[in-house]
Amino acid sequence: MSGDILERYARWRRGRDGDPFRVRIPALGSVLFTGTPDGAREVFRAPVDLLEPPLPNPIEPMVGAASLILARGGRHRRERALLAPAFHRNRISAYGNAIREAARAELTGERTGNPWRPGTRVDARAAARALTLRVILAAVFGIDEPVRRAEYTAVTTDFLESFGSTLFLVPALRRNIFGLSGWERFSAARDRLDELIDAEVARRRADGGGGNDLLALMLETRYEDGTAITAEDLREQLRTLLVAGHETTATALVWALYRLHRTPEALARLLDELDSAATVSDPAELMKLPYLDAVCQETLRLHPPVPIVLRRLTGDFTLCGVPLKAGDTMGISMHLLHTDPEVWTDPHRFAPERFLERRYSPFEFAPFGGGHRRCVGAALADFELRIVLATVLTSVRLRLAPRFARGPAPLSVPHTITVGPRTAITFDVQP
Repeated sequence: MSGDILERYARWRRGRDGDPFRVRIPALGSVLFTGTPDGAREVFRAPVDLLEPPLPNPIEPMVGAASLILARGGRHRRERALLAPAFHRNRISAYGNAIREAARAELTGERTGNPWRPGTRVDARAAARALTLRVILAAVFGIDEPVRRAEYTAVTTDFLESFGSTLFLVPALRRNIFGLSGWERFSAARDRLDELIDAEVARRRADGGGGNDLLALMLETRYEDGTAITAEDLREQLRTLLVAGHETTATALVWALYRLHRTPEALARLLDELDSAATVSDPAELMKLPYLDAVCQETLRLHPPVPIVLRRLTGDFTLCGVPLKAGDTMGISMHLLHTDPEVWTDPHRFAPERFLERRYSPFEFAPFGGGHRRCVGAALADFELRIVLATVLTSVRLRLAPRFARGPAPLSVPHTITVGPRTAITFDVQP
């Protein structure tokens, strides 16, 4: 089911049944959904010991059972405590120059040999994926040497692309057929990526650690009992960072460019703000620009990276007056939450200024989830989106290709861990 179809269905069900409402999801059974701030507050503030991620999870083959996304109970607390320092805002500010240089390298054609010159038609999704992958490789592994980066890029791209929507949505297809199935191609790609990760970890440990990237920090950090993360668990956490840190930011960047170029007054206002900050040398200073921040937040409101949040209960709980028991699953529809007419005026309109006029609570606006399972990499994603968007807009003038300049927005479909436009959104580079 595509993201748009899921959103429309949820809207129809709530209109028919009220909030909360039940939806049957394959492999998960009946899920009680809410899309109101009061409901989100109840889900995000539910006792930690009552909540766990629902299994089976469609992304488990990609990230692994040890991934922070799927970890439960005490293990989740333990792994999050280990990873959280790597994503502290003071830490990620050091990646500002690497992020900006990755954006510039894409624009100059360093990766593709095809610079964004006037007259060029650009596939925004392909460019955004390449750019964000380069950033995540530099931030996680410290990889910026061309030959090694090319190797990691090829292997990681094959891994990400081999787990298509069919394997994501139809677990029955995850089986071997004499080396001919999509599942076997994916498994082989995952093995190649794991070999690269294991070799990098072994090399770092042999050299005694060191470095300014996330891997270096994870190798240095210890659990409360003084032990280090195991090689297997480290591999799966690193794989999670590649998956989650790549597609989500790339998709948000595409939607931001699309929305801005469909809303000329918003684009003009943002360009004026960026022009006034043209002398700023430190990319981290871009985080202080109010309208840039508002544009990014409004993009995430209309296009949340993960459209639903699910929690399985380990004990009795009541959501919006509906009693639930152990084993039941409850969820939040982010699209409904982010377009609740009680909170958002003209909710389906792209209007960044709404984020300048008031602050929204974490139960009204939650693009990265909430509660104790809020995305640990949210600060890095915010940082990267703002720097890359500002770099692109101040470097080239773009115009949406005619098929996207008018009419409804492209349908959204699953892309590994997130949902994004079904078709490649293209832009023409202007003189």
